[in-house]
Amino acid sequence: MNKSRVVLASFCILASAVVFSACKDKRSTGLEYARNMYDPLGYNPDQPNKNFANGQTAQTPPPHTTPVGFDKYDYPNTKEGYEAASAGLVNPLALTEANLVSGKHYFTVFCAPCHGEKGDGQGHLVKIEKVSGIPSYHGDATSSRGGAMKDLTAGKIYHTIMYGLNNMGSHASQLSPEERWKVVMYVQQLQKIQ
Repeated sequence: MNKSRVVLASFCILASAVVFSACKDKRSTGLEYARNMYDPLGYNPDQPNKNFANGQTAQTPPPHTTPVGFDKYDYPNTKEGYEAASAGLVNPLALTEANLVSGKHYFTVFCAPCHGEKGDGQGHLVKIEKVSGIPSYHGDATSSRGGAMKDLTAGKIYHTIMYGLNNMGSHASQLSPEERWKVVMYVQQLQKIQ
């Protein structure tokens, strides 16, 4: 029993000494026992790397591979790609109230400043004359602000969000593929307004 008290007292004294000595120098980072856990082992992509034959760290991915989390989009940013997207792309999401509400949110945030809350081409930026020529999603073909946009297919809308068209820039970096499809779904609801 006395031996265990001696061991416990010794441990407490040692622990106290370690704690108080560790706080002595405020600028010290302390001892590092597992150096490889503190310093990154990975190379900077721009620095040379002797592990590869070409001496570069950043390597071209192997052919026919896709990064994790990447959704491949097979339609090029050309007139032909635009028309192929029109014919080949179909919205994979179900037409549900939740998807429409989500699509309306993304539309309001990313599209309404130019296209307007109702898709009438009268967004805030149009009203303060920062942009012009924004077409409406509804109206008839004889209308000065409608027609062609009313008849856009889901594929053309998605392709336009992906790459941009005319004055509209790409929104691919702001919206995930699923979010783009939700916007497409909401835009197609706006197309039905007379």
